[in-house]
Amino acid sequence: MSSASAESGSSGSSAASEPAAPTVLPALPEEGIERVLCVVAHPDDMEYGASAAVRAWTEAGVEVTYLLLTRGEAGMAEDPAIVAPLRAREQHRACEIVGVRDLRILEHPDGMLEATLALRRDIARAVRQVRPDLVLTANFDLEAYGSLNQADHRAAGISAADGTRDAANPWVFRELREQEGLEPWSARALLVLGHPEPTHAKAVSAGHVQAAVASLSAHEAYLQHVTDHPAPEEFIPEILRAGGTAAGCDHAVTVRAHDLGGLGD
Repeated sequence: MSSASAESGSSGSSAASEPAAPTVLPALPEEGIERVLCVVAHPDDMEYGASAAVRAWTEAGVEVTYLLLTRGEAGMAEDPAIVAPLRAREQHRACEIVGVRDLRILEHPDGMLEATLALRRDIARAVRQVRPDLVLTANFDLEAYGSLNQADHRAAGISAADGTRDAANPWVFRELREQEGLEPWSARALLVLGHPEPTHAKAVSAGHVQAAVASLSAHEAYLQHVTDHPAPEEFIPEILRAGGTAAGCDHAVTVRAHDLGGLGD
C-alpha cells in the first residue's frame, strides 16, 4: 500500500470511528401563515399531541379549522344515536381548550370510511371554503403507531391529500365553482402527523403541552370506554418531548411536510 493510500485508509478509519452528528429537524416555515385546516377521521384524533401545535397557532392569531369526517359514532359500546352527540360535545370542549372556533363534523360512516370521490369532494369543498395555508392530516400508511393503521385513518389521510390537491384544480369537481361559487384554492403544504420519517418540527411550550393534555382529557366518556388507555398526562408530554429531542428543543410536534408550491425554506 502506498503512503498516500495508507494515509487515506488511516483517515477514513478515524472518521468512521467518530459518531455521526444527530440530524436536527428544521423548524416548519410559517411566515405569513394565517389559516390551518386539520382533516381527520374522528373526534379525538387531533388530541394525541397535535393539539399542542394547534394551541401555539391560535395563540399567535392563526385561525384553525377542524374538519372531522365522521361523528365517531361507532367508537363506543352505546347506541350510535347516543354516542354521536356525546362525542361532538366532547370535541367542542377540546376545541375550546386549544382555541379552535371552527369545528366542522361530516356524517360519513364511522368505521366504514372510504376514500371515495364523494369524500374527496367534501374535503376539496372545505379547502375552498377555509382557504388554508396549511392542511394537516394524520399518518395514512398501512402500518402506523406500532400496528396496522385503523381503516378510517387510512381513508381520511389519503383523501385529505387528494382532496387538497383537487381543491386547486378548476377542472376537478367543477360543480364546486359553477354551482357553489367556490373558487379553486392551493394550500402551501400538506402536513402529515405521526409519520415515521418527519421532515419538520413545530416547537411548542410547556403551556402548549398542558393544553394538549387537557384537550385529550376533554374526551372523558371516550377515554373511559377504551380499555387500558393511559392517562393523557402520562404519555402526551412524552410524545412531545421525543419531538423536541428530534428538533433540538424541549417539546415539538413533528410532521412530514409535502410542499404544494408555497412552503418555502
